[in-house]
Amino acid sequence: MIEKGNKNKLDKKFYEKELLRLQIELVKLQEWIKYKGLKVVIIFEGRDAAGKGGVIKRITQSLNPRSCRVVALGTPTEKEKSQWYFQRYVPHLPAAGEMVLFDRSWYNRAGVEKVMGFCTEEQYQEFFRSCPDFERMLIRSGIILIKYWFSVSDAEQERRFEARIEDPTKRWKLSPMDLEARSRWVEYSIAKDTMLKHTDIKQAPWRVVKADSKKKARLNCISHLLSIIPYEDLTPNQIELPKRQVDAGYIRPPITDQTFVPEKY
Repeated sequence: MIEKGNKNKLDKKFYEKELLRLQIELVKLQEWIKYKGLKVVIIFEGRDAAGKGGVIKRITQSLNPRSCRVVALGTPTEKEKSQWYFQRYVPHLPAAGEMVLFDRSWYNRAGVEKVMGFCTEEQYQEFFRSCPDFERMLIRSGIILIKYWFSVSDAEQERRFEARIEDPTKRWKLSPMDLEARSRWVEYSIAKDTMLKHTDIKQAPWRVVKADSKKKARLNCISHLLSIIPYEDLTPNQIELPKRQVDAGYIRPPITDQTFVPEKY
């Protein structure tokens, strides 16, 4: 349902109702993944402010964090820089029954590292030789690998950057690296097109999410994710709470012995 007068904006009530419905289905999917011992990796890539974090937040909001993890690695250490490139990502891969969401991933080498000059041309070319084989190896090991690229227009990214500057609760999201990346829009476009050309493999194709509308992007991405992995509804039967244990005369310590948080509200 689209709001009148704005072809790109969803009605808020419709969005919230549909998001809740999809989140209930995500809970069912998670239970199925645990039951069947599946191993799921979902990669989220895209330009800064494309809405990756918002989608990840809505996916994980109602899920059990014990079997659904978000991986968002920082700048590699000197030791990690000396390792096999994919080595720092391998420990974060899922065990049976787990789903791991990568908020940026090994594709840093094809994007920020290439554009900002953090890797050599030889390392960059080696990534394209190695990455498809690495991902095929993961798939052969039983991992379900899903890759999303969030596409946002120049004008919309600028609007979101301006909004972050004005909002003190979001200003931390705008790093010097983000600003530098903004000034290199064309270079990032070239890097993205090159990346998709070399790594859009049959076993793990790139799925592009149109992200100028955050609400649409969230619903479309979650809906697509639910369609990728066939699952069954394992919702348990109606649960009845057991009766509370009968107090057999235990005397609790005085409440004044406890230190409470001041009630300012």
